[in-house]
Amino acid sequence: MILFLLERPIVFLLLMALPLCALAYFRRAFPTRRTLLLFALPAMVALAQIFFPVAAMVAAGLLILVALASLFDVFTLVSQKQFSVVRNSLKVASLGKPHHVNVELTNLSSRTCKIDFRDDIPDEFTASIVNFPATLKPKSKTRFKYTLTSSSRGKFAMEKVYLSVNSGLGLWQGFYQVPCETTINVYPDMKQIAEYDLLARTNRLSQMGVRRVRRIGQDNEFERLRDYTKDDNYKHIDWRTTARRRKLTVKDFQSNQSQRIIFMVDCARMMAGSSDGLSMLDHAFNAMLMLSYIALKQGDSVGLLNFSNEVHSFTPPKGGIQHINRLLHSCFDEDARYVEARYDKAFLYLKQKCPKRSLVILITNVIDEVNANQILQYTTNLTGQHLPLCLLVKDHDMLDVVDQFDEERELEVGEETLFRAAAAATIANWRHEVVADLKHRGVLAIETFPEQMTADLINQYLEIKARHLL
Repeated sequence: MILFLLERPIVFLLLMALPLCALAYFRRAFPTRRTLLLFALPAMVALAQIFFPVAAMVAAGLLILVALASLFDVFTLVSQKQFSVVRNSLKVASLGKPHHVNVELTNLSSRTCKIDFRDDIPDEFTASIVNFPATLKPKSKTRFKYTLTSSSRGKFAMEKVYLSVNSGLGLWQGFYQVPCETTINVYPDMKQIAEYDLLARTNRLSQMGVRRVRRIGQDNEFERLRDYTKDDNYKHIDWRTTARRRKLTVKDFQSNQSQRIIFMVDCARMMAGSSDGLSMLDHAFNAMLMLSYIALKQGDSVGLLNFSNEVHSFTPPKGGIQHINRLLHSCFDEDARYVEARYDKAFLYLKQKCPKRSLVILITNVIDEVNANQILQYTTNLTGQHLPLCLLVKDHDMLDVVDQFDEERELEVGEETLFRAAAAATIANWRHEVVADLKHRGVLAIETFPEQMTADLINQYLEIKARHLL
């Protein structure tokens, strides 16, 4: 029978394929390269029967030995049920910051096995280590540690781990998918808040680009009464309280509090560009959260409206440092959508939900006159009721062409480079005109690059508070 199969290789291959398919389907076991080489040996010996008839018997014997060795070795392969996996990781991660993950793998069988471990890492993450080879003894466990860095915000699921397990003789390899569900919520970078607090306590905010702003005028919101000191202004003496206490008493004033700040963040296609490894929208949310934290600490109320071609979400303005958590949940899973921004819907929604005077900060990006005219129209209409602030984000990919262009080498560059530089310069000049037009109509306006957005926005807010514009 064996000689018959060796003389008919097609029938032999078909009969061999049936058990291999069964092992692959039921046990997820596949032959290794070593197995294929061993089975190729009897076939090569069988070819020699042309010259030596006894070679057929030798090939049959080798085939029996290889088949028995393979059959024995497949039973040494540890099955998927003999592995237990536990993944330990915090559910909250910061965008662009390392996130630590610990995986504990347990071998429940009574056999030693060599494995190759790989975790179910989403495409949006970058892992410090991808493959983990290890040898697990019977009834033992091992731990794998690595870090993940996310390039986008949102909710990400890690549903399984992948194991590659070798048999005792290395003739078979099992490829397993062990269920292990973990959810990681990637939020905007909140570690910048801790950095801000540290720099504020050590009086080094200039390292973040935050300038000192001299207060214009006198704060006019009453805070408390206290005893007079020689450095106090005579105008602040409360004579009635002084007469009643028979001791000089002055009034203390504080900066205006309980003022409202509402962010309007454009989540449409113009905010999908990237800078410094993050999208413009990510930079916008980082700046929004940083300024929200500062405003909430000063007693102001902060709200958030996310929109594109429709209003995505609205967080009503509210005070208290705990309100930063609501703002986080409102923006952590927002992505830029490839649609046109509908400023009319966003400003109409704002008018309905926020009738009281507020500092309205619109964060967006424009490169065409249609959207620029809408921004001019709707922000100008706010000037009577609210204090509008428009922040236009610059695009490095578009505007850096102008800076890189050298006029002295104008004849050495190609026509394509000239046209690109001329187009970028035209857009840059047009954007300057848009910003000037906004300021001329009473709208505060900032034009900045994404990585400078946080510092510029904080400086503008501090200037507004110092000049009592709100």
